[in-house]
Amino acid sequence: MLLLHAIILGILGASFLGLGVNLLFFRSLAAIPAAISHGRVSILVPARDEERSIRDCVSSLLAQDCPDFELLVLDDGSSDRTAAIVCDLFEGNPRHRLITGATLPGGWTGKNWACHQLSQAATGQWFLFTDADTVHSPGALRAALAMAAGARADLLSAWPRLMTLTLGEKLVIPVLHIIAIGWFPIALLQFLQNRPRLAARVRPGLLRSWGGANGQFMLFSRAAYQRIGGHSAVRDHIVEDVALGREIARRIPEGMRLVNCDASRLIDCRMYRSFREVCDGFTKNVRAAFEDDLAAWWLVGGLQFTAFFLPFLLIFFPSQFRFALLEVALIYTFRVILAFRMRTSWVGCILHPIGHLLAMAIGIRSWINTAGSGVEWKGRTYRPSYSRPA
Repeated sequence: MLLLHAIILGILGASFLGLGVNLLFFRSLAAIPAAISHGRVSILVPARDEERSIRDCVSSLLAQDCPDFELLVLDDGSSDRTAAIVCDLFEGNPRHRLITGATLPGGWTGKNWACHQLSQAATGQWFLFTDADTVHSPGALRAALAMAAGARADLLSAWPRLMTLTLGEKLVIPVLHIIAIGWFPIALLQFLQNRPRLAARVRPGLLRSWGGANGQFMLFSRAAYQRIGGHSAVRDHIVEDVALGREIARRIPEGMRLVNCDASRLIDCRMYRSFREVCDGFTKNVRAAFEDDLAAWWLVGGLQFTAFFLPFLLIFFPSQFRFALLEVALIYTFRVILAFRMRTSWVGCILHPIGHLLAMAIGIRSWINTAGSGVEWKGRTYRPSYSRPA
């Protein structure tokens, strides 16, 4: 048992080190005092059955204080009032447009096809892809452009504050940050981006696997987006944001730069609105994020179970109590740091073992369901399939 505790403490220690280093490089978007033009921005919003959130999203984007932008919303076959709401908001403003999406062709996921069509209609030097469930403070776009220009980013991916109202949302959604912020090699990628010759020595597949982005807010330079092939290059990927981030990371030896940043004080996003939506959404995405790599799935899942859940079982054994109590205290410290920095639910933090157990169960459900009948989402069935670069 001492060996088991040594393993748990080793994983937690490495997680704390990774989190601490990452947070030093995970810069926060902050409002800037004056609007400086960095060229026209095309704000691109794919929307399918989004009448619950589209008004708040589009209204917040129309209120951006960026000097030159166009807002394009694509209605991807909605069966609700999404298109009517957007038309009402755009009335009398010809600069912004509602696009009616074309029929989904074979080999494409719905969101990728919608984003591809938006990119074809865009006229800007920058492409901002953002989800219909996001709400942006007036200075959010200006701040993102300033950071992207200053960091010479080909892709700047911002992480909004994740809004959670129901108990199921509060329990599961903040678990995302354990991997995305705690384990994602943000600092390592920045180190390699400043040393492309050193990055060229890393096996391309490994370098690619360290990449990632958040589709809730992805700001590309037009040139970079076209250089990697845009959404067409990842047309069959269900988790297109991670795939696009990986395409940028794979090209770090060529001088391309990927920047992930904290936008929790300028952008809000409510991903799902019930526990059922949480389950179905993550079931669709978890296996896809691993690109059918079973070994990586087991590795990450095993580390998560061992370090972030097992101590809550061991604490009930008197002979293990002291070590397990230390481990539980470290887990809660880790969660408190993330909850404070990313402004997520304190309920989810307090009830960590329940949320983590649910998240692991959803991960197993994802692997099983997507291998069989697939996952239904907004009237479409999704099954992971990939054309990964070597």
